[in-house]
Formats: sequence, C-alpha cells, structure tokens
Amino acid sequence: MSIVSLPIMRRKRRGAANVVWQDGIVDRQERWDALSTRGGTVWFTGLSGSGKSTTAAAVEAQLLAEGRWAYRLDGDNLRHGLCNDLSFDRQDRAENVRRVAELALLFADAGAIALVCLVSPYRADRAQVRELHEQAGLDYLEVYVSTSLEECARRDVKGLYARAKRGDIDDLTGIGAPYEPPTAPDIEINEQLDIEAAARLVMTALGQR
Repeated sequence: MSIVSLPIMRRKRRGAANVVWQDGIVDRQERWDALSTRGGTVWFTGLSGSGKSTTAAAVEAQLLAEGRWAYRLDGDNLRHGLCNDLSFDRQDRAENVRRVAELALLFADAGAIALVCLVSPYRADRAQVRELHEQAGLDYLEVYVSTSLEECARRDVKGLYARAKRGDIDDLTGIGAPYEPPTAPDIEINEQLDIEAAARLVMTALGQR
C-alpha cells in the first residue's frame, strides 16, 4: 500500500500555518475497494418545508437497503451540535454551509454517500461546496427541491411560517431573508412529485456515478 496525500486536506486554511495533515497508510481508492463502496455527496437545497429532509431520508433508506453506506446530514440536527453556536445572519449562514461541506467531504472520502439537507440559500456558498468536491475528486450532486414558498407556508411542518407571520422570526428564508434558487442544479424536484418519485430521481442519478 502506498501513502497518498488526500486532496481534501491540501487546501490552505486561515490560521493553519502550523497545522500539518497526517497521511495514513491506506489511500481513498484502497479504502473504497476494501469496503466495496464509492463515496460522494448529495446536497439538497430549498426552502424550509420544501421536502429536503423527507426526500433525503427516503434516499438514505433505499441506499442502505441496497447495501450502500449512506448517512443523512440534516441542517436542523447539525445546529443542535456542530453548528449550535451559529445564528442565521449572512455570515453565520455561510459558516454553517462551510462546516457542513467539510463534514460531507470527510464522509464522502470515507466511502459514504453524504446526504446533506440544508437550506443553503446563497448561490456563492453552494458554488464553493461544489468547488471543494471537484478539487477533492469526489462525486457531487446538487438537488434543488423547488417547492414554492406558498406551498411550503401551507405545509408549515415546523410552524416557522406561522411564527414569521406573527413577527416572532424576522430572518426566515423566503420571508425575511433571501433565497437564491440554483440556476443549473443537477436534479430539480418540484412539488408535483411525490416522495417515491423524487427519491427515484436521485437514485437514478446515483446509479450513473
């Protein structure tokens, strides 16, 4: 086995001048071959209530049923721990996306399909996520769950839109904060598709990787 530098760790970082990446003995391809897997990231973006988490959960179940390693990185769940110190202002939203992207890269490098469910409202932040994966040589799919604001507010599965209407939340994406839709997502899932059909679209795309 040869020691191979992992490209995801060869990027310059602020404040990391004295931090050196430690190479292992097993490289990525050897790890994937040993586990009979191939890692990558599926990034679900869309408004709150659009169906990102529900679709990702369905994809996760199908991947596991096929014997493929998958793990769902849900934005709300991550804000309970990894990102619980972040607010919802522009700067912290960008940092939230950055942290989750770095976590997804590690999962993908390890051989898992990382299923990220994150509003990630800004195109520039999402473009950086794609660029990180391209630099690392890791598969990446951007899935835009394009459920309309009106339908998301009608569903209001978390009660967020009702709270925004009462004035309890002033930075809810789509109401008090902007959402910039993807211009060229790899997959678009509209509100007419049921969960089974939406998951099938993603599974088909993954099957071609």
